[in-house]
Amino acid sequence: MNLVTWLSGIRIALDSIRESKLRAFLTVLGVIIGTGTIIGVGSIISGLDGAITDVLRSFGPNTLIVFKFRGGPRTERLTPEELRRRPLSFENAVAIRERCPSVENVSPYLFPQRNNAFSKARFKGNEVYRVQLGGTHESYVANGTEMKYGRFFNDIENQRHMPVVAVGEDVASNLFPSIDPSGKWIEVNGKQVQVVGVMKRPAASMPGSADLRILFPYFAMRKMFPGAREHMILVTAKEGRLGQAMDEVRMVMRQERRDKYSDPDSFWISTAEQMVEQFHAVTGMVALVMIVMSSIGLLVGGIGVMNIMLVSVTERTREIGIRKAIGATRFDIILQFLTEAATLTFIGGLLGMAFGSIISIVARVVFPSLPTQVPLWAAFAGVAVSIGVGLFFGIWPASKAARLDPVVALRYE
Repeated sequence: MNLVTWLSGIRIALDSIRESKLRAFLTVLGVIIGTGTIIGVGSIISGLDGAITDVLRSFGPNTLIVFKFRGGPRTERLTPEELRRRPLSFENAVAIRERCPSVENVSPYLFPQRNNAFSKARFKGNEVYRVQLGGTHESYVANGTEMKYGRFFNDIENQRHMPVVAVGEDVASNLFPSIDPSGKWIEVNGKQVQVVGVMKRPAASMPGSADLRILFPYFAMRKMFPGAREHMILVTAKEGRLGQAMDEVRMVMRQERRDKYSDPDSFWISTAEQMVEQFHAVTGMVALVMIVMSSIGLLVGGIGVMNIMLVSVTERTREIGIRKAIGATRFDIILQFLTEAATLTFIGGLLGMAFGSIISIVARVVFPSLPTQVPLWAAFAGVAVSIGVGLFFGIWPASKAARLDPVVALRYE
């Protein structure tokens, strides 16, 4: 099949589309939806992956995070061994600070006893729900925290159990619109505390999330919420000594928690890079599920293409007979119909790319902190798969056309 014949097949396909625009659109609707889903969801996953990767890495390349359970504080899907674990303690953090020479800073972080969903802050008539309470040391700011107003609490306020807090940017904007709240008293879960500063939103915050942190000095948190027991420990290693710091922290923690030599760790240590790798594994699985789900739309579109091509073979039986009578081979007929099917689905793929780009733009408008972008792999994959669908589902109609007897085809009315 030469170039002229191939271009002729494309022209015939375009003429067919122009003559029956609605039929052609309905034929490739499944291809448009499937391709658009691949591109749109691919852009969202790519943006989410990048944003959360930045969030995790914002802890710093030298930061270790010690949790009681793998994956952080949680209560679901725990093994019997995890259920028996004792909470981390303030004494664990002190031991790490005193006995780990490769460690620069240690910040214990105390979680409230009850779920954050029931926590609220109030100032006069303004209220903020689902605030994220925590108790920590002044060294918390060493992990990259910057202040928008005021200051972070200091060691004296911590040692004296003073009722002061540093609040997140969204807490301040909801309770004190357009003013510096430093020095103001607010109510947190029925307790009066004084705001000493407002923390800036992390440079890479999770898409759609609000900065609802309210941080107390560690000992003030223990005094005001005596039932709080669960901790995590933020450890900053000295420059270039992350590996040694991790080994030292693990050794100290095993000694502190009386883990036997043959037992696994009764805690979990992670770095930002390790959490990034785990999140990449999750997004990879989500991308795989997305591709499988999108293939359903492509399957429906492929069946539609097969149906319209079978109708086209029936409508053009006499044309096929004339072409075979003047010398066209079976191969020529097959390539002609495959070219038409691929052209049809290629156009569907382009429309699907536009549809997917619209999904990406809408997601970026709705969630400004989600840096959605259409990845090249999704665009190429969407168009390539749409063409492949046309070729695959066009084989049977093309073979049926090629097998027609020219004499019978010429007599077809």
